[in-house]
Amino acid sequence: MTDDGTADQPTTDRPATDDRVLWVTGGGSGMGAAAAQVAARSGWRLVLSGRRTERLDAVAAGIRAAGGTADVLPLDATDPEAVTAARDTLLGRHGRIDGLVLSAGLNSPRRRWDDQSMSELRAVIDTNLTAVVQVVDAALPALRRSGGVVVVVSSYAGWSSQPGAGVAYSASKTALGPVVRTLNQQEAQHGVRATHLCPGDVATDFLDQRPSVPDAAARAVMLTPEDVGRAVGFVLSAPAHVRIDELVLSPVSQH
Repeated sequence: MTDDGTADQPTTDRPATDDRVLWVTGGGSGMGAAAAQVAARSGWRLVLSGRRTERLDAVAAGIRAAGGTADVLPLDATDPEAVTAARDTLLGRHGRIDGLVLSAGLNSPRRRWDDQSMSELRAVIDTNLTAVVQVVDAALPALRRSGGVVVVVSSYAGWSSQPGAGVAYSASKTALGPVVRTLNQQEAQHGVRATHLCPGDVATDFLDQRPSVPDAAARAVMLTPEDVGRAVGFVLSAPAHVRIDELVLSPVSQH
């Protein structure tokens, strides 16, 4: 809604790609960093968020060195007030939000009913689910104005039951499917489009959170962060009238 109470209308005169602003959470490493790099090569202006400022700075520096544009906006997305403040800072600097890539994630080695802790369970759900909803909710007024696109980087476990992924992780990632579907159902009138992106095994340091950490041979047959980055780029490059509701990406070795 606008300040006068009337409904926001989707933008019909879209800016050139190199004027569009993409906000990436979890942008300091892994899939988030790879997605940011792909988007930058396509002309998006990047705003990178995450908890580790030094990693965000490194990714931003690499994007700038390659001729792209990147801004760093440190953020703990599980903090509602911090999300609102970051949104306001972003709009103050750039004036618009045309896309979101939500790639921050968390799991715990203690993930079974017989060894999990409730504090860790809440942290996983807060990061994987609640923080995603908070960032989308904060950015939504700007996304309505731009007819923006949202890519929620979920998991193979959010598409197909994977008991080994754990109680909290499986529940939080599975819940992202309805988050995306309701967003598409309710915000289509504003031109907003969302994708539930479900990668299988990806060779990143996220694997270190598994009870049994995969070795180099196992990682060699997994997806790379760049594979996922290209998939995000595919979604971001879709024409405004095209919505990619769900995209599953898995290595041949995925069971």
